[in-house]
Amino acid sequence: MGNIMGMRHPTRDIWAVLSALAAIILAAGPLRADLAPSSPFLPANAVAAGASAGPQGPIELRGVMSMPGGAPAFCIYDTAKKKGVWVSLNEAGHDFVVKSADSSADSVSVQYQGRSMTLTLRTAKVASAGAAVIPAVVPPGGPQVALNPSPFDEQKRLDAVAQEVRRRKQERERAVMDAQNGVAPPMVPNR
Repeated sequence: MGNIMGMRHPTRDIWAVLSALAAIILAAGPLRADLAPSSPFLPANAVAAGASAGPQGPIELRGVMSMPGGAPAFCIYDTAKKKGVWVSLNEAGHDFVVKSADSSADSVSVQYQGRSMTLTLRTAKVASAGAAVIPAVVPPGGPQVALNPSPFDEQKRLDAVAQEVRRRKQERERAVMDAQNGVAPPMVPNR
């Protein structure tokens, strides 16, 4: 079909935009982000001096535990991957290697991407709000719920539930019948 009375064809415009977008993406080639060996946001001597990466660093020390043989294990958390792994001293196979540990300071020395870092055990930032007070809720007109009910009490409770289900089902059926017969539903006062 041609151009009818000067109107443009919307499908042709969409294909033109999509084609231009595909050409730009293909011409750009694979996009790659090279990571700098040190962060441009840290002071110049922070990483060189082996300062602690802290919670803002690329990796964090999240836990320390003793293995059955007595050797320590360390939970190192990668903040970029959002994944933690338990490793022992000088264990290879990860982006980092734990070189040494200082149990008195809760810290480890880690070789990470060619640089040495000291990580201290991360502390929780959540403070307790105190003991929670849960108000007791007693169902109006209903029986108190027992923690370890006897078979008789449990059967009594189940019978009461079944009776309430039957009552509500009858109310629904009555409301449907009233609606079919043109009877207005009763007004229920707000509580």
